[in-house]
Amino acid sequence: MRSAKLVEPKKIMLYENDPNPNVGLNEVLIRVKAVGICGTDIHVWHGERADVTLPRIMGHEFSGTVEKSSKNFQKGEKVVVDPVVSCGVCVSCKRGYPNLCSTVKCLGVQVEGAFCELIAVPENKVYRFPESLNWVQASMVEPYSIASEVIFRGVPVAGEKALVFGAGPIGLGILEGLKLRGLSVMVADLVESRLKKASELGADRIVNGEKEDLAQAVKVWTGEFGLDFAVDAVGNPKIMESAIEMAAPGGRIVVLGFNPTFAQVPELFLVRKELKIMGTRMNCNRFPEVIEWFREEKVHPDAVLSAVYPLEDVQKAFEHIASDPQNTLKVVVTL
Repeated sequence: MRSAKLVEPKKIMLYENDPNPNVGLNEVLIRVKAVGICGTDIHVWHGERADVTLPRIMGHEFSGTVEKSSKNFQKGEKVVVDPVVSCGVCVSCKRGYPNLCSTVKCLGVQVEGAFCELIAVPENKVYRFPESLNWVQASMVEPYSIASEVIFRGVPVAGEKALVFGAGPIGLGILEGLKLRGLSVMVADLVESRLKKASELGADRIVNGEKEDLAQAVKVWTGEFGLDFAVDAVGNPKIMESAIEMAAPGGRIVVLGFNPTFAQVPELFLVRKELKIMGTRMNCNRFPEVIEWFREEKVHPDAVLSAVYPLEDVQKAFEHIASDPQNTLKVVVTL
């Protein structure tokens, strides 16, 4: 089996004769076809994740075919895989939150991932995808599941005004998801190419924070009422501080980042406005909704695709992102 392993920070090596994975009880063997690279992978590649041991096969956004028939799947079926690995027996799992499992792991991060020809995964994490999708498009179901989780957590209401901080692949997916719910959406970023993409995907207002006063723009846009809904898709404590100040009475703020720096959160604003601040981690059973988005062509994964590389050039794929991170959205590796 071919595989690509991160052997040290910024160095991926190809292996031609890795043994095929063992397939455990209630697992399915998947032949991988396409794997997306996300921000987490970039942090791992840079050696910035203490919870990752090397060597590691990265990759958690992927599509493929069933290699061997199982109880619920036939060989050759086209599938995508939810990469959240949970125990199924802890309190959080029993309550229906596998993403908050006491021992939660993610494929390609704490355990081996999908930059390889074959991978064994839990059968209950496997989903069929429509024939209308190609392998690359299907590999983007996972990042859109993050957007779906944000929306589920924040409970947006049609007619509300929302601000998405960050127009990367996740932020753009959140934008599309919010538009599906009937919200007016402002997107803020510092990169013009990303803001242009947000506009193409339906943003009602775009703001470059280096060229325009965002707080003033929000005041004008909301009639000085404030934001009903705000999402930090960047992971910067200063953004949450700004969102609190710009939030409307009864507003909700959803935070995705893993930044360990403390944010200054004034209780006065929280109490006077009765704000809700929510974190969101990976996804919690959001694949079925996202697959329907894709099936009905309600979202546009091709719009965020920047480049496609074969597995042999996976090192170049990461270097591509590292060399021009601002102007690169989604890069996918194919097998």
